[in-house]
Amino acid sequence: MVFNFLRKDNDGNQRKVSPAIFLKKMAVFPTEKISLVLEGEEISKTVSKAHDHKHQIVLLFQKDSEKSEIGVMARIIQHQSITPALIGLIVEGVKRVKVLAEFSEEGIKLAEVEELPKKEVKDEKDDTEIEALSRSVLDQFKKLIQLEGTVSFMIIETLQKGYISPEDTSNILSWAIKLDLSEKFVLLETLNVKKRLEFLSEKLVKEMNIAQAEQRIQHEIEKEVGQVQKEFILRERLKAIEKELGIFEEQKEYETLEKKLMQAGLPKDQKTKIVGELHRLKQMPPVSAEAPYIRTYLEWISELPWNKRSEAIVDLKKAKEILDKDHYGLEKTKERVLEYLAVQKLTGGKGRGTILCFVGPPGTGKTSVGQSIARAVGRKFVRMSFGGIRDEAEIRGHRRTYVGALPGRIIQGIRNAGTKNPVFMIDEIDKLGMDFRGDPSAALLEALDSAQNSFFSDHYIEIPFDLSEVFFITTANILDPIPPALRDRMEVIEFPGYTEDEKFHIGKNYLFPRVLEAHGLNQKQLKVADDAIHKVIIRYTREAGVRELERKLAEMARKIAKQVAEGEIKKNVEITSSNLSDYLGPEEYEITMREEKDEVGVSTGLAWTPAGGEIIFIEAALTPGKGNLTLTGQLGTVMQESVRAALTYLREKSEELHFDPNFYYKSDIHVHVPSGAIAKDGPSAGTAIFAALASLLTKRKAKKDVALTGEITLSGKVLPVGGIKEKVLAAHRSGVKKIILPQQNQKNLGDIPNEVRKELDIKFIKRADEALRIALE
Repeated sequence: MVFNFLRKDNDGNQRKVSPAIFLKKMAVFPTEKISLVLEGEEISKTVSKAHDHKHQIVLLFQKDSEKSEIGVMARIIQHQSITPALIGLIVEGVKRVKVLAEFSEEGIKLAEVEELPKKEVKDEKDDTEIEALSRSVLDQFKKLIQLEGTVSFMIIETLQKGYISPEDTSNILSWAIKLDLSEKFVLLETLNVKKRLEFLSEKLVKEMNIAQAEQRIQHEIEKEVGQVQKEFILRERLKAIEKELGIFEEQKEYETLEKKLMQAGLPKDQKTKIVGELHRLKQMPPVSAEAPYIRTYLEWISELPWNKRSEAIVDLKKAKEILDKDHYGLEKTKERVLEYLAVQKLTGGKGRGTILCFVGPPGTGKTSVGQSIARAVGRKFVRMSFGGIRDEAEIRGHRRTYVGALPGRIIQGIRNAGTKNPVFMIDEIDKLGMDFRGDPSAALLEALDSAQNSFFSDHYIEIPFDLSEVFFITTANILDPIPPALRDRMEVIEFPGYTEDEKFHIGKNYLFPRVLEAHGLNQKQLKVADDAIHKVIIRYTREAGVRELERKLAEMARKIAKQVAEGEIKKNVEITSSNLSDYLGPEEYEITMREEKDEVGVSTGLAWTPAGGEIIFIEAALTPGKGNLTLTGQLGTVMQESVRAALTYLREKSEELHFDPNFYYKSDIHVHVPSGAIAKDGPSAGTAIFAALASLLTKRKAKKDVALTGEITLSGKVLPVGGIKEKVLAAHRSGVKKIILPQQNQKNLGDIPNEVRKELDIKFIKRADEALRIALE
């Protein structure tokens, strides 16, 4: 070994020294080539000095806070000054040396070192064992390279040199395999070759096991996942490695879902099932086709309000104030709601309430009353329209086996409400359909039965949900399409059409302020006189409710808002009956009967429609013929039978009414009901048909201001009919002065407002003959 310098100490003895550099947190072994970038003026001078004297330099190492006693004599292969204080170099370790001292002289770092005795490096007594151990370790390393599939060019170059001595083998493997810094220092400071090889053998065995496990894991993942994206492969590799090492952790999102499920308040007997589903989800790979469906299902379960309810104190006085403030009239409806609340207050909310069904024409306030009820009882309000639904699964949900399955609308509404006791309004229940996918109305039987709905079963959720605390309200325009079994589960509350006076108060106190707010106006900018509102009701609308009235008020407000926005109006505007046509155009309806003349063969009848009551005219004509009866105007089967019954009874009374009994054999009769595009049916026009035919045959004029309704029999009896309030209100709107009703409908007068009854002359009859004395001149 050649050293660069000879230096005398204080005693005059010569000491061998060499330029040296300190390397922190790293170790370099003999045979190892390494690139270094070092900074410092002293280092730069030291490297330059070493390069000038046979390219030799001592590498000193620092482990933790102590300096290692073993260094490495290295050969500088290449060096280059980057800056005056920054230098880059490539060195190759040559041999271990023992560091006796280190010091600086003239700005150059020097170290006094000595060669290590050869006997400490290799045990000559057991050359064969060491050689065998060296070859075994080298074979293990080559196998490890084959397993990992990656190797650096430097290692390949080193292994291709032919015979490698045990000393070199231990040095090469010390830097070629993955070791932490502490292990490298152990190998650096171990001078016994055999011990180094044994240490390396143990490390190689561990590395082989890890490499084989990685290869097996990689094979399993590739077999299961296939050609999925790299991101998923990396995640699966991480998951498989964690599982192999026994430190598998649940994903954070699953932990959050599990926490929500545990806090959802699920029934105890169902919690086991849900926990099982969650466990199955955790075992599935994220790319599994079934995983998203299970996760969506569990999210639905966790978001349902199993135990959450609105805690509200029932205050009847406050509830009455809210109902009166929000709605004008509807006294019977308000009374029934207050009765329900009283029961809830006395039972602490545990009483099973009936299901309310609001029935009435459009625009009579059914939906808005439901919203007011929710405010009055302090509960959430949910509204869902069931009109046009033909699939049972829309009510009960789809089974989870179907792609895109979801719970039914009831469970969806409950989740949206966030509580298990909302006010749940089912709109348009009379418009449910039915086809090959099932009968939705039949699916509603369980939900709307207070004795059964505490265990409502949705096909998607598959867990009974308690609906007994839900305040169900349904709405319909007519009752007839609702199946009897479903109708039997509900208490029907009728919403009849409004009178003119009720419409006036609603329009003035409720609709007009709402219209002004919606159009950015105030009551100072636009005033509508009372007579104008009355005229809008009488001349521009023909409805049982108030929707058209609100549209007309909005039409006026839009015109004023446009003028205000354009700056054309700078003062307040008042609309009266005299200038109303400037904003709404010409009058649309002639509602008074005084402008109509009495005619022979034309009587006035009363009809009920889903939109409220209407007046109809029954026209009859006699032409020469052979006794044929012609019916036009889209008359239904029942109405056609009423015409035939009235005609038969009239022929029986021919002598009493003084007309030719044989007219039927030489004349044809034609009965027509105008508005031929609209289908008409029902028995309630029987008396009006009888009056029209009697007027035709007796040549006596029928009074237009007398309206009739009632079913007629072959014996001339007049039977009761329905929709009395709607029909009477329609007659009142149309200017009819006298109404003829069946005697048995006298009990229905209580539903008619007093102001309407005072303006009408209502007659009750038992037989059709009595109608002729009143209706004919």
